[in-house]
Amino acid sequence: MNRLRVLALCALCAAPPAQAQLNLNRLLDSAKNVGKATQEIGEKDEIEIGRDMAARLLGAAPLIANEGVQRYVNNVGRWLASQTERPDLPWRFGVLEAPQLNAFATPGGHIFITRGLLERMKSEAELAGVLAHEIAHVLKKHHLKAIQKGAQMELAGAAVSMLARQDRSTGNREKLLAAGTELFSRGLDKSDELDADRLGVVIAARGGYDAYGLPSVLQTLQAMNPQDSGVALMFKTHPAPAERLDALERMQPTLDAYAGQPQLAERFAATARAKR
Repeated sequence: MNRLRVLALCALCAAPPAQAQLNLNRLLDSAKNVGKATQEIGEKDEIEIGRDMAARLLGAAPLIANEGVQRYVNNVGRWLASQTERPDLPWRFGVLEAPQLNAFATPGGHIFITRGLLERMKSEAELAGVLAHEIAHVLKKHHLKAIQKGAQMELAGAAVSMLARQDRSTGNREKLLAAGTELFSRGLDKSDELDADRLGVVIAARGGYDAYGLPSVLQTLQAMNPQDSGVALMFKTHPAPAERLDALERMQPTLDAYAGQPQLAERFAATARAKR
């Protein structure tokens, strides 16, 4: 007999009939939610979850008020996304009005970089490298899998403690969204970040950019003080830049093969820098 059924039977023995029935129904509802959280999330739900997470990000930091820069970043991002196996997702890219150095992806294709990070970049190849890293997270469903795992743990815990707490379930989708929002401050697993680095340089190279764009950004981050408030969250939620560079060094033959592709520093300066 599984644990949830034991809990339900204990509740029936200890409570008056009406209250016992209420508790049993709530336990069964939680059991159903756990089951839903373990199922594969379809693309429609993936997009909706990502849209809700993106709205929360935009509630904390709006897009910079510069249509030219937003259009430029969207053009670069959508071109890169078109080179992947999921070109038909509703990809959206934007620059957040935030001085910190960071980038974010949500399931379904919403990707943001901060103004602070954009200001540290020196070329379109660097921009492409960062966007491609975030695109890789979406392709691999890293956030979605982490959200699902977190929601499973939350729902399972709720099922065990619900009789004592006597609270109301917020629903499976809210659990998923709450688990996703927490990721922005907690970060993904280190293996997911390194995986996104490896795939990101491939996507950038496939898009026609110098494959050393992302490593160049990592070198910029490596030179910064980890205690600087501008990079504190980045360093908290990602492996150290030195570790990421060491992992990418194993791909040096691939990087070298595409190192001669354009960096487009002049176009970046004229478009992304001049209009800020």
